[in-house]
Amino acid sequence: MNELENYIHHHFGISPDDCQKVSTLFKPEVLEKGNYFLRTGKFCNKLSFIQSGILKVYVNLPEREVTQWIGTAGYFMTDLQGFMFRNTSRFNIQALTQTHLFTIDYDAYLTMGKMVPKWHEFEKLFMGKCFVMMENRIFDLISLTAEDRYQKLFEQSPELFNQVPLQFLASMLGMTPETFSRIRKKMIS
Repeated sequence: MNELENYIHHHFGISPDDCQKVSTLFKPEVLEKGNYFLRTGKFCNKLSFIQSGILKVYVNLPEREVTQWIGTAGYFMTDLQGFMFRNTSRFNIQALTQTHLFTIDYDAYLTMGKMVPKWHEFEKLFMGKCFVMMENRIFDLISLTAEDRYQKLFEQSPELFNQVPLQFLASMLGMTPETFSRIRKKMIS
């Protein structure tokens, strides 16, 4: 099993045979550092599993750039609203490092229900996990202190602090770079 098949099997309990069927629809893709997976205003016609590398999801506001998410190995990446509901994207998704992906396009995605009888159960679980992850992020942003948000991210993904520019992490956590630096200094000492 490759990383994609392992992830699907482990997180959603789909049989190894069905995992293999699903994975045949995903094609390897490489994004070089700085290249875009998606740009604001475009249609998102793909869903990708990050095999290795880092992708940044962000939006450019008139006065600043806001990082919505940093995607790393073992996560899926898409503009869910655009992919599922065929809307143009409000986000840019850019490679912060060379990134290796397993990618499925929208038309191939639609064929999965015919190939794998349990696909709709998997899809429900996938959407549910996405929703819960977003709920948790919103809850953290409105209920935790800046220090607690920093600490939680550091505990969950310490490697990001050495691989991603700190201003992107600060933005994703809903704080200024100055606040992030102050908290970082306090945590280190």
